[in-house]
Amino acid sequence: MAIKDILLPLIGDATRGTMAAVEKSVVMAVALDARITALALETEADSLPPTVADVLGATEIVQTAPTARALLAAFQAAITRCGARGEPRLERTSIAGMIDAIAGEARLKDLSVLPIKSNDSFSEKLVERLLFETGRPVLMCPEASVESLATVFKEVAIAWDHTAPAARAVGDALPLLKDAVRVRIVTATDRASDAQRASGADLRRHLAEHGIQAQLDTIKIAGSSVGKIFGAYVDENAVDLLVMGGYRHSPVNEWFWGGMTNTIINEPPCWVMLSH
Repeated sequence: MAIKDILLPLIGDATRGTMAAVEKSVVMAVALDARITALALETEADSLPPTVADVLGATEIVQTAPTARALLAAFQAAITRCGARGEPRLERTSIAGMIDAIAGEARLKDLSVLPIKSNDSFSEKLVERLLFETGRPVLMCPEASVESLATVFKEVAIAWDHTAPAARAVGDALPLLKDAVRVRIVTATDRASDAQRASGADLRRHLAEHGIQAQLDTIKIAGSSVGKIFGAYVDENAVDLLVMGGYRHSPVNEWFWGGMTNTIINEPPCWVMLSH
């Protein structure tokens, strides 16, 4: 099934990076011949008692009406320039209900594309909630490197560890894998076991049944962070899109042990498609 219906939540300040990510997301949607809906939310700073707001980190996610409208204006300008099929929407919500409102819309889309600020706690919280509460994948657009991002995914890498989230990610990404020029199945390990080699080979055969030819790559961890290892791999091989399962372990364990998902969310090395 092709990706034809995309949600773009417009959250945060109307910075130059966010505006560029909005335009890049629209151009990407045009390349997929997909419809893109931008959802901007207005909140009120005093909609929660101060003590509750502090617990939720609400100062990070208050969305004023002028900011929401500025983000929608940037989206409207982008779809006009690109001739995209798009719909701007503005809704009001409480701070506490903000992510719930986005998740409700995301369940009826093929995927959500999120502009991601580096090391931003709200971005991390939003990605986590959408993964666990929508049943749909999340496509992250890193604002820090937005100018150099491709809008067509020719070089695609799959982070493969034979887990259920990784398998789900492959299934969700099949429409993108079919259009790629090169697909790489990448396993991070210092010493590949027979089971790991067999799993990669089996995935390669599975993709071949869908007309997708993939190569198998193994990268060494050597005591480093798996997330950083994949980041370096993306840079070295000019990967346009990284496909991976999100939160193989619980989010709490990921945070405590510094798991790959948290590393990638905080510093996406390219477009990253996450599924759970």
